[in-house]
Amino acid sequence: MQLSKTEEQVMQHLWKLEKAFMKDLLDAFPEPKPATTTVATLLKRMTDKGFVNYKLYGKSREYYPLVKKTDYFSKHVNGLIKNFFNDSASQFASFFTSETNLSTVELEELKKIVDQQIKKLK
Repeated sequence: MQLSKTEEQVMQHLWKLEKAFMKDLLDAFPEPKPATTTVATLLKRMTDKGFVNYKLYGKSREYYPLVKKTDYFSKHVNGLIKNFFNDSASQFASFFTSETNLSTVELEELKKIVDQQIKKLK
Protein backbone atom coordinates (compact mmCIF):
# COMPACT_ATOMS: atom_id res chain seq x y z
CA MET A 1 0.00 0.00 0.00
CA GLN A 2 1.23 3.47 -0.83
CA LEU A 3 0.52 7.00 0.30
CA SER A 4 -0.70 9.80 -1.95
CA LYS A 5 1.44 12.95 -2.26
CA THR A 6 -0.71 14.83 0.24
CA GLU A 7 -0.69 11.88 2.66
CA GLU A 8 3.11 11.78 2.34
CA GLN A 9 3.25 15.46 3.32
CA VAL A 10 1.29 14.75 6.50
CA MET A 11 3.43 11.67 7.16
CA GLN A 12 6.65 13.70 6.79
CA HIS A 13 5.46 16.01 9.58
CA LEU A 14 4.34 13.08 11.72
CA TRP A 15 7.71 11.32 11.30
CA LYS A 16 9.48 14.51 12.34
CA LEU A 17 7.19 15.12 15.35
CA GLU A 18 6.96 11.38 16.26
CA LYS A 19 3.52 11.96 17.77
CA ALA A 20 1.16 14.88 17.39
CA PHE A 21 -2.29 16.24 18.02
CA MET A 22 -4.14 17.88 15.12
CA LYS A 23 -3.00 21.34 16.28
CA ASP A 24 0.66 20.22 16.23
CA LEU A 25 0.31 18.87 12.70
CA LEU A 26 -1.39 22.03 11.44
CA ASP A 27 1.33 24.16 13.07
CA ALA A 28 3.98 22.12 11.22
CA PHE A 29 2.57 23.08 7.80
CA PRO A 30 3.81 26.24 6.11
CA GLU A 31 1.37 28.97 5.08
CA PRO A 32 -1.16 28.66 3.60
CA LYS A 33 -2.09 25.93 6.04
CA PRO A 34 -4.49 23.20 4.93
CA ALA A 35 -7.96 23.07 6.41
CA THR A 36 -8.40 21.03 9.58
CA THR A 37 -11.02 18.90 7.80
CA THR A 38 -8.55 18.15 4.98
CA VAL A 39 -5.87 16.93 7.41
CA ALA A 40 -8.49 14.97 9.39
CA THR A 41 -9.62 13.21 6.19
CA LEU A 42 -6.01 12.41 5.25
CA LEU A 43 -5.32 11.03 8.74
CA LYS A 44 -8.45 8.86 8.56
CA ARG A 45 -7.31 7.41 5.21
CA MET A 46 -3.78 6.87 6.54
CA THR A 47 -5.19 5.13 9.62
CA ASP A 48 -7.35 2.89 7.38
CA LYS A 49 -4.25 2.05 5.30
CA GLY A 50 -2.31 1.09 8.45
CA PHE A 51 0.28 3.89 8.34
CA VAL A 52 -0.99 5.87 11.34
CA ASN A 53 -2.75 5.18 14.61
CA TYR A 54 -3.83 7.35 17.52
CA LYS A 55 -4.47 7.42 21.25
CA LEU A 56 -7.64 9.07 22.52
CA TYR A 57 -7.38 11.67 25.26
CA GLY A 58 -10.98 12.68 25.87
CA LYS A 59 -12.09 13.99 22.48
CA SER A 60 -8.54 14.66 21.27
CA ARG A 61 -6.48 12.23 19.24
CA GLU A 62 -2.72 11.99 19.47
CA TYR A 63 -1.51 10.53 16.18
CA TYR A 64 1.67 8.51 15.71
CA PRO A 65 3.23 6.69 12.75
CA LEU A 66 3.04 2.90 12.54
CA VAL A 67 5.55 2.77 9.68
CA LYS A 68 9.14 3.98 10.02
CA LYS A 69 10.33 6.54 7.51
CA THR A 70 13.27 4.33 6.50
CA ASP A 71 10.99 1.33 5.92
CA TYR A 72 8.61 3.38 3.78
CA PHE A 73 11.41 4.97 1.78
CA SER A 74 13.17 1.62 1.29
CA LYS A 75 9.99 0.04 -0.05
CA HIS A 76 9.45 3.06 -2.30
CA VAL A 77 12.98 2.90 -3.75
CA ASN A 78 12.80 -0.86 -4.25
CA GLY A 79 9.50 -0.35 -6.11
CA LEU A 80 11.16 2.25 -8.35
CA ILE A 81 14.01 -0.12 -9.11
CA LYS A 82 11.61 -2.95 -9.88
CA ASN A 83 9.15 -0.94 -11.96
CA PHE A 84 11.41 1.49 -13.80
CA PHE A 85 14.80 -0.21 -13.96
CA ASN A 86 13.92 -3.84 -14.75
CA ASP A 87 14.65 -4.85 -11.15
CA SER A 88 18.29 -3.84 -11.71
CA ALA A 89 20.00 -1.85 -8.96
CA SER A 90 22.95 -1.19 -11.29
CA GLN A 91 20.64 0.38 -13.91
CA PHE A 92 19.15 2.52 -11.15
CA ALA A 93 22.63 3.54 -9.90
CA SER A 94 23.73 4.39 -13.43
CA PHE A 95 20.66 6.55 -13.97
CA PHE A 96 20.93 8.16 -10.53
CA THR A 97 24.61 9.06 -10.90
CA SER A 98 24.37 10.33 -14.48
CA GLU A 99 21.01 12.16 -14.39
CA THR A 100 21.10 13.97 -11.04
CA ASN A 101 24.00 16.40 -11.61
CA LEU A 102 26.02 15.14 -8.66
CA SER A 103 29.33 16.86 -7.99
CA THR A 104 32.63 14.99 -7.93
CA VAL A 105 32.65 15.31 -4.12
CA GLU A 106 29.14 13.81 -3.87
CA LEU A 107 30.10 10.95 -6.21
CA GLU A 108 33.21 10.26 -4.10
CA GLU A 109 31.03 10.17 -0.97
CA LEU A 110 28.67 7.71 -2.67
CA LYS A 111 31.64 5.56 -3.67
CA LYS A 112 32.81 5.49 -0.03
CA ILE A 113 29.34 4.44 1.12
CA VAL A 114 29.21 1.63 -1.46
CA ASP A 115 32.75 0.49 -0.55
CA GLN A 116 31.84 0.42 3.16
CA GLN A 117 28.72 -1.62 2.43
CA ILE A 118 30.76 -4.11 0.37
CA LYS A 119 33.19 -4.52 3.30
CA LYS A 120 30.26 -5.15 5.68
CA LEU A 121 28.86 -7.88 3.44
CA LYS A 122 32.17 -9.77 3.08
